[in-house]
Amino acid sequence: MSEKDPYPYVSKEEKRIPIEDPTGKWSDLVLLPEWEEEIYNVYTVKKHGKWVMLKALKPEYADKPEYQAILEKEFDIRYNLCHPNIVMVNDLEKVPGVGLAIITDDVYGYSLRRLIDEKRLTPKIVQRLETQLLDAMQYIQENHISHVPLTPETIIFTEYNENLKLTNVGYDQKSFLSEQDTRQDIASYGKIVNEVLDHLPTNLPKLRRIANKCENKDHGYRTVTDLQLDMERRSSSQIYIFLCCFIVIMAFILIWLTL
Repeated sequence: MSEKDPYPYVSKEEKRIPIEDPTGKWSDLVLLPEWEEEIYNVYTVKKHGKWVMLKALKPEYADKPEYQAILEKEFDIRYNLCHPNIVMVNDLEKVPGVGLAIITDDVYGYSLRRLIDEKRLTPKIVQRLETQLLDAMQYIQENHISHVPLTPETIIFTEYNENLKLTNVGYDQKSFLSEQDTRQDIASYGKIVNEVLDHLPTNLPKLRRIANKCENKDHGYRTVTDLQLDMERRSSSQIYIFLCCFIVIMAFILIWLTL
């Protein structure tokens, strides 16, 4: 990886920011406008020579106590989350040139939004949406986490193995989630999958049916578990069809060999 371009996968709008740190702890600060949120900027930076990511308040909010409290609350909630498909939070720390920031694991990869826009969707990405995203949603709901709606911008796929990571969770933790909260997640999932299907070169009618049902808030799935069960039945059906085709092909080969 070139030192001149430490993050070659980020958008051209990225902004490298000079950072003054006499301790040498922090270096190579880069603003990632592609991943910004309503009140937050997102950065990548080296901490003791290791890449991490930062989530910090935008300058217009940084000195306001009410927004600082929001940042600290999100850290408190996200710090206790532990799931392989959710970006891990490691610390809350003041960073030169940035201010107080949530420190997370580095996510070397691409947002789903970028993959859609650049027509770089793969079968593995679709499979990850069917499994890993639903697993992460189930975990969030089991922990009663309230958050902004899921979007392609908040879903990251790592560069080398295309594992899915959610970047934007943990705004509030409630004693329970209402049915409206859970159905909002399911509706967001359906919207994401439908957009992905719109940009695939092939039709997946069963997955499209599931996505449409997700977006139907009146007659759709009530829980993520219901959605997962339907998705598993779809996957089982595909495996059954494949096995039947395989058996038929093998039978024809055996018949041909015995002639």
